[in-house]
Amino acid sequence: MKIIVTGGAGFIGGNFIHYMLNIYNDYKIICLDALTYAGNMETLEPVKDNPCFKFYKADIADRTAVYEIFEKEKPDIIVNFAAESHVDRSIDNPGIFLHTNVIGTGVLMDACRKYGITRYHQVSTDEVYGDLPLSRPDLFFTETTPLHTSSPYSASKASADLLVQAYHRTFKLPVTISRCSNNYGPYHFPEKLIPLMIANALADKELPVYGKGENVRDWLYVQDHCSAIDLIIHKGRVGEVYNIGGHNEKTNLEVVKIILKELGKSEDLIKYVTDRPGHDMRYAIDPSKIHNELGWLPVTKFEDGIKKTIKWYLDNADWWQHIINGEYKDYYEKHYSKK
Repeated sequence: MKIIVTGGAGFIGGNFIHYMLNIYNDYKIICLDALTYAGNMETLEPVKDNPCFKFYKADIADRTAVYEIFEKEKPDIIVNFAAESHVDRSIDNPGIFLHTNVIGTGVLMDACRKYGITRYHQVSTDEVYGDLPLSRPDLFFTETTPLHTSSPYSASKASADLLVQAYHRTFKLPVTISRCSNNYGPYHFPEKLIPLMIANALADKELPVYGKGENVRDWLYVQDHCSAIDLIIHKGRVGEVYNIGGHNEKTNLEVVKIILKELGKSEDLIKYVTDRPGHDMRYAIDPSKIHNELGWLPVTKFEDGIKKTIKWYLDNADWWQHIINGEYKDYYEKHYSKK
């Protein structure tokens, strides 16, 4: 079995590569990543010498490069993690999100049509549903919740989802889509909430919290997410959407305070800053479908997962400090440019 994992030098994609190589000894895992600002080859350092792993530096929107890789590797399954994913950056520059998240998805599926695959899986987000009111804790996103986007990022991901569904209906491409809640865990890029707060707290720097910190997110430990995708690509029904949630709803302020407590730091470090435009209030996923059909449930409680995450950042300070210092960008040239 050959699986192409796009965006595999990123946070969730990198964790998925680690997970799959650990679970399946006879699978070939091929990583395709453009190594934009959030792509870090140091994330793949533990697997770079694994004979079942191969890396290609390429943009998924580069049709020539993608077709050459498909022609050479003849993959069975494509799992598309590749995406620009930071909401704030999408507000500053929507165009790059359309390029990667929409055009890139189309190029990948065209390659799948041309060369043939058994499954194309699109990794999406619960942000395509918009948000839920804080006053209705009984409401949850389901697979039938209408798409209602709030940012250029979420709009680009929703567009990609619709394109995937159209390729299934029009061209009979064997596809699945998963929409996950907020992930956390090892190798998370330091611009995101949890790793940013850990890094700032360790340096006794201010911890910026949007608005009053009341926004609620459903936190999903990244390894639980990986296990769900593994089930979907092997046993999920073609053409279906599966929501993947963590059953771990927390306000942003609660998360920040938990991190400060674990690190023994004062809450005086918290600084409330102007809220982002169109900031969604609450995300909450109902994962009943994937549980009922595939038997999946998240196994990591937030209280346990955040302790493991903080420990990983304490034990792997070089990894995130290289990112903060910009040194991670040199890793590819040092280790791969001559190969």
